[in-house]
Amino acid sequence: MTVSRKSLSEGLTIASRFATSRAQLPILGNILFEAVNNKLNISATNLEMSVSLSIASKIEKEGKITVPAKVIYELVSNLNSESVSIDVEKEQIFIKSENFSSRVSGINASDFPFIPNVLGKNAMNLDPVKVTSSIAKVIYSVSSDETRPTLTGILLIFIKDNLSYVATDGFRLSKKDVPFKNTNPELKIILPKGVLVELERLTSDEKVLFEYKKDDKQVVFKIGEIVLSSRIIEGEFPDFEKIIPRDSKLNLEVDKNDLMQGIKLASVFARDASNVVRFLISEKLFTITAESSQVGSQENNIDAKIKCSDKQIFGDGKEFIIAFNYKFIEDFLNSVDGNDLEILLNDANSPGVFRDLEDKDFLHLIMPVRI
Repeated sequence: MTVSRKSLSEGLTIASRFATSRAQLPILGNILFEAVNNKLNISATNLEMSVSLSIASKIEKEGKITVPAKVIYELVSNLNSESVSIDVEKEQIFIKSENFSSRVSGINASDFPFIPNVLGKNAMNLDPVKVTSSIAKVIYSVSSDETRPTLTGILLIFIKDNLSYVATDGFRLSKKDVPFKNTNPELKIILPKGVLVELERLTSDEKVLFEYKKDDKQVVFKIGEIVLSSRIIEGEFPDFEKIIPRDSKLNLEVDKNDLMQGIKLASVFARDASNVVRFLISEKLFTITAESSQVGSQENNIDAKIKCSDKQIFGDGKEFIIAFNYKFIEDFLNSVDGNDLEILLNDANSPGVFRDLEDKDFLHLIMPVRI
């Protein structure tokens, strides 16, 4: 067959991210090439998630073979010709272009795992812009603790008029809601972080189709000519609704850039003190402080509208004090689109709720540090 070098390079750039050389099965370090119907189908998997895509090709004889992912990716990406010809004899792959030829040893395709490349009739249509923006707003809250598998993924909740993305690591929680017309039964599934990182990466302005294959415990996405599939994470996601405060005693409205600058200044000292920054709040003043026994200390006053519904909080001239891990606040600020933020607090041991006033469907909750 003969194929465009540019198209092949783009396909291999995607597929090579899904191949793995660390698995016990050597074939998982390979990419599947299948020449059929004037298309080259390219597939790769690490058994947790898989990808399949097609590129136009001039095929003289149909067939399939698996090629070492790293080798084929590095070869093709370094060529500068317009087209590449590929011939297979038994398990040898011959790659030729202008002034270049090589022979690469492959593995018979019969042992390559099955990878979904089509969706069923009940596939749901997702808005590509909302998919990418929603994932970006919650993904940083996913846990890396493998002893709690359900927290290493993102919970998707499909109900009649809404789709929610939820992530938590036990110290913070992010939740983003988007309008969604669901004609299927209500659904809750936990997807691995990796597949949603890839979904965000691959989604452009083309529509995204989604299907949940319950019997296979698998989800499949289709983005243009790319089919992305993944296993689901089994288990119960924490009942996160219980920890979201229904009201607040103290309400702060702040400018995002002011808060970002305050957190960055405090982080210089907080890095040597377990990343802890303190919020000191009085009736008229909002101050961020940080202290390090090695470096020193700082305090920074932030302009804020302060509203209090409980007079006891500032009784006898007291200050309200609460401490947070500054990195959690920084992650939230980096995901916010609006300029005006709201911080809702109750007491030093209750979670703080951080909201974007321009996006009422986005909520971020951070557990305080006990001091």
